[in-house]
Amino acid sequence: MFNIQDTRVFPLLILISISISIFSLISFINAQPNYDYHLCQGQDGDSANANFETDLSSLLDSLSPKTALYKFYNDSFNQIYSLYQCRGDINATTCYDCVKAAAQEIQEQCWFNKTAIIWFDDCMVRYSNKDFFGIPETYTGYLMWNNNNSTESSPRLDVGALALIYELVEKAPNSEMMLATKEGVAMDNSSWNIYGLAQCTGDINNVSCKDCLVKVLKNIEQCCRERLGWRIMSPSCHLRYEQTLFYHQSPANQPMPTSGEKSREDILFKDLKLPTGKTKFREGNMQARGEEDSGEMYYFNLTTILTATNNFSEANKLGQGGFGPVYKGTLPNGKEIAVKRLSAKSGQGIEEFRNEVMVIVKLQHKNLVRLLGCCIEGDEKLLVYEYMANTSLDAFLFDPTKTKQLDWAKRAAIIGGIVRGLLYLHEDSRLKIIHRDLKASNVLLDDEMNPKISDFGTARIFGSNQIEASTNRIVGTFGYMAPEYAMHGHFSVKTDVYSFGVLVLEIMTGQRNNRFGRRENVEDLLSYAWKNWKEGTATNIVDPTLRDDTTSEIMKCIHIGLLCVQEKEVDRPTMASIVLMLNGHSLSLPVPSHPAFFIHNSSQLDMPLGTRLDQFSVDEATITDLHPR
Repeated sequence: MFNIQDTRVFPLLILISISISIFSLISFINAQPNYDYHLCQGQDGDSANANFETDLSSLLDSLSPKTALYKFYNDSFNQIYSLYQCRGDINATTCYDCVKAAAQEIQEQCWFNKTAIIWFDDCMVRYSNKDFFGIPETYTGYLMWNNNNSTESSPRLDVGALALIYELVEKAPNSEMMLATKEGVAMDNSSWNIYGLAQCTGDINNVSCKDCLVKVLKNIEQCCRERLGWRIMSPSCHLRYEQTLFYHQSPANQPMPTSGEKSREDILFKDLKLPTGKTKFREGNMQARGEEDSGEMYYFNLTTILTATNNFSEANKLGQGGFGPVYKGTLPNGKEIAVKRLSAKSGQGIEEFRNEVMVIVKLQHKNLVRLLGCCIEGDEKLLVYEYMANTSLDAFLFDPTKTKQLDWAKRAAIIGGIVRGLLYLHEDSRLKIIHRDLKASNVLLDDEMNPKISDFGTARIFGSNQIEASTNRIVGTFGYMAPEYAMHGHFSVKTDVYSFGVLVLEIMTGQRNNRFGRRENVEDLLSYAWKNWKEGTATNIVDPTLRDDTTSEIMKCIHIGLLCVQEKEVDRPTMASIVLMLNGHSLSLPVPSHPAFFIHNSSQLDMPLGTRLDQFSVDEATITDLHPR
């Protein structure tokens, strides 16, 4: 069935003619990893390194767990270099299954070889005893095509198809993950849809990527112009063309470039100090492809974390979140850390674990919690943060005793720090980031009570010109959610502004947003604050511990809070405007309109679009946490 012709020693051009019918392809969504081809080279019976096979096995077996975070990853151990590259359109689970199967298969097929590469439909795995990282390999590893030629009723590779392929070659090198997919229509027969995909491996730059794709493209004339479908694979890039849809049309969590130029950099995990814009890891020489990054991060081994946390003892447990439990730990050098441990029962799982790492590693601001590193070994997936001695804001704000420690000066400083952190996320960082779950428990306090925004598992990265986005999966905490997000899935920077407004009112009153218990009838905070504001009795809602402090500044914060929770997004201020409001002593503030969710009485909620309370529901399965933690 396979016709393979070896015309030269590796690297060489290997033409593979595989008889397949496109219409009988198994659905890529449910299929098991599908092996395509492998190349082995460098057999050495004497073996200069007697431990080569053992070290190789350990290295390859360590690859698949990294798919929780990365579609591309490379690593080295004892002078053995390996990498995997998953197709950018597949999810983490498919990537894991493919890399695991490929790592096992390449060991079976090329056990005594010093260099090898294997291709599956969804991934490729490669290793060598020589460092090939960053060196483009553009020779054609194999060609695969449909043996059926085009007919009058089916399109050949016409002008429309060639235009589609050429567009992919131009687009892929400058796109996130160096991946491009496209659907088109054959010009010879407009009833036929055509599909293409181009991708390069994550260790080469965009110039090398385009060079690789151009060279691979030259093979079309000799093999594939009359074919109904084909794929051309090289170690550093590949092209694929079909007349049936073979890729996922909506790749998940692919950040957009922040400018017209290339906005990705390698995240290098090395022991040595690296230039600005790189990330170093404690273990091994690991690389992963990211967008842009700052600061330093480490890869911790599990033994270090177990020792630091006393095997995740209950005595070291700091709390429980939607992600899983959080533990305090102490490293051998005495540095204290906080370790978030992904729970096997977590409703958030691998995607949010990966999202948190990929978002926060790109950020560096004094009012954002610092991610020190992560650990992925076996079933353990851990995030390691700087330790915050005073835990979170809610631990003080809603505690009858501790709340007395939050005088006006401290609360004002906390509000100011949160504003600066959000302003950085929305406008001042190299990426525009929407947090989507700002609340009291996600504001951590250091030993000097400085606030740091945390928990970026549900954050979203926006393109530089992107204003809003939509989702079918609502994540966050009810009570802090803006109405357009809670009911329709629309979110923008104004979504975070709404959450900030709720938080400011909580800080000023010392009460949770879902109840206000100073009167006989318990009400929600926003309704009670609004009614008192309208009646000129806003001082009634102020935390009693603040009654003797600067009334004008406290009233200004309540005013700003109410501006932030207005029903219409356009009426809410930006974080830049809020900075001016807080710092401008003579600045006249706009008059707020009523909050989005305003209770006129105990039985009816006034919600946008006339929605009644009994018609509104939140799918608990898609909510990070329905109650403040």
